[in-house]
Amino acid sequence: MDVSAESQPAAEPQRESVESVVVRFAGDSGDGMQITGDQFTRAAALMGNDFATFPDFPAEIRAPVGTTFGVSAFQINFGSRQILTAGDVPDVLVALNPAALKVNIEELEPGGLVIVNTSAFKPANLRKAGYEVNPLEDNTLDNYRVFDIAISDLTIKAVENLDISKKDALRCKNMWALGLVLWLFGRKRGPVLDWLKEKFAKKPDVAEANIAAVNAGHIYGETSELPTNVIPYKVDKAKIQPGLYRSVVGSQAMAYGLIAGAQAANLNIMLGSYPITPASTLMHALASLKEYGVVTFQAEDEIAAVGSAIGASFAGSLGVTSSSGPGIALKSEALGLAVSVELPLVIVNWQRGGPSTGLPTKTEQSDLLQAMYGRHGDCPMPVIAAKTPADCFDVAIEATRLATKYMTPVMLLADGYLANASEPWCIPSEASLPIFPVEFTTEVEGFHPSKRDPDTLARVWAKPGTEGLAHRIGGIEKNFETGDISYDSANHQHMTDVRGQKVAGIANDIPEQEIEGGFEPKGVAVVGWGSTFGALERGVDQVREAGGDACHIHIRHLNPFPKNLGELLSNFDRILVPELNTGQLSIMLRDQFLVPAERLNKVAGRPFKASEIEEAIWARLEK
Repeated sequence: MDVSAESQPAAEPQRESVESVVVRFAGDSGDGMQITGDQFTRAAALMGNDFATFPDFPAEIRAPVGTTFGVSAFQINFGSRQILTAGDVPDVLVALNPAALKVNIEELEPGGLVIVNTSAFKPANLRKAGYEVNPLEDNTLDNYRVFDIAISDLTIKAVENLDISKKDALRCKNMWALGLVLWLFGRKRGPVLDWLKEKFAKKPDVAEANIAAVNAGHIYGETSELPTNVIPYKVDKAKIQPGLYRSVVGSQAMAYGLIAGAQAANLNIMLGSYPITPASTLMHALASLKEYGVVTFQAEDEIAAVGSAIGASFAGSLGVTSSSGPGIALKSEALGLAVSVELPLVIVNWQRGGPSTGLPTKTEQSDLLQAMYGRHGDCPMPVIAAKTPADCFDVAIEATRLATKYMTPVMLLADGYLANASEPWCIPSEASLPIFPVEFTTEVEGFHPSKRDPDTLARVWAKPGTEGLAHRIGGIEKNFETGDISYDSANHQHMTDVRGQKVAGIANDIPEQEIEGGFEPKGVAVVGWGSTFGALERGVDQVREAGGDACHIHIRHLNPFPKNLGELLSNFDRILVPELNTGQLSIMLRDQFLVPAERLNKVAGRPFKASEIEEAIWARLEK
């Protein structure tokens, strides 16, 4: 019998129809939870569900097996309605060991379903997880529905006829769990099996073992007698706009956006980067796309990385550098150089928990003031922020447009959540993409490197080696008229003013700020930026559905702000600013617009929950 065939499925069970559901896979960092989550996400996407994901993994390369600080998890919220967040709390928790249960159980909804691998609940593993008593045998799980299965033992049995070791057999337990969950939600396993065959094409024994595990888990669901309180689910397709969709994580979308922006400008890309979590994912993505005029350079340190990118821009390419907060700090002197010499440069900051080394694999929004002011002297540059994984594509194009049109470095803020989270992305047609080709100066008559466009104040861009256009630029202050070194005080005042006016003038070239959904400005204004978008939008929606007055304003362009932002905010008596920091945007809003921006801050290394936003809005409406 071909066990991979799905042409003759078991009789379809009675299923509980749900609009959306949140599933969290959790296990040891070596248990393949990210792969399991990715494949379940793919299965949900192919069934036409909307979704959002949240990968959550430890910073340690390999924490001791079975410990709580080595737990890796992957959460997906999928459904037939619009999905904006990865979900506040899981409805279903798959725990492959005691540590995974210990870390995640308190976040499970009361009445939620726990699928637990009883094979792993041995005394040694319980001690490592901090359990004095087996939680499966006391009242720890009384508030939940428990589906206890000896997953490890059943995995070994499923592959016993294959020529693999017991250790390799146990590595397939995540696929057994995946097979069971695919059955639980009526997702097809065919795409997973095809993926396994392709991934392990050079290791057919490994592929065969994992396929056997997936099938065994699925068959277990079909044939076993379920506990009375465990009912399989039905999740219908989502109603989404027609188009060609794919699942995309933020780092992929950013890479595609940078390439699309460079193509629009008719430039090649040179990424100079140094490995750092979570920014390395962008380097990996771009390194695989060299056929699109991309050069990637892994430098020996952060300073060399940004220096190489500035050099590439000087030579006539789009220089890009990527890092996280600690690396951006190391690049700060070179970023000042890029401002001084006025070269286009895109700096992608994948923010993470800080300060210092901080929380390398956890998300935060704590680099906004660093992006605004973290350089020597008066050193302004445009700052923009992505709001969702798919939005990284559009924001990368916009960063490229601003950098090349205004001859300036642009700080593009994303974060660890966006780097690794995924959502459906409607692939745009080539005809819908913007075009803004760069024109290098070739005029020898009257050339000097500080010659400016009177509208944008951008200086000319001359390729080195162009006959008659030899020039020198550097970090020492330059004469406004000639570009020669100048120590004149009045000239320095003028150059500082011009560089500031150039960035401020970008406000005339960006869209005015709008209220999400186009609602009238009344009630509480919830103002955010970056990856908080989904939680803020869902929280505001829930308040409005319950009859409360609230509006969501999400800011993409943070320097300069949209021209109408101050006027828009003046319509509200209460302004709530939720941020994954201690209040950086609220400082900027108070400073520039003198508005009563109230802080709602979280620095736990995790995104906001929509319920946290909803609760905060109601607290202000009641006042």
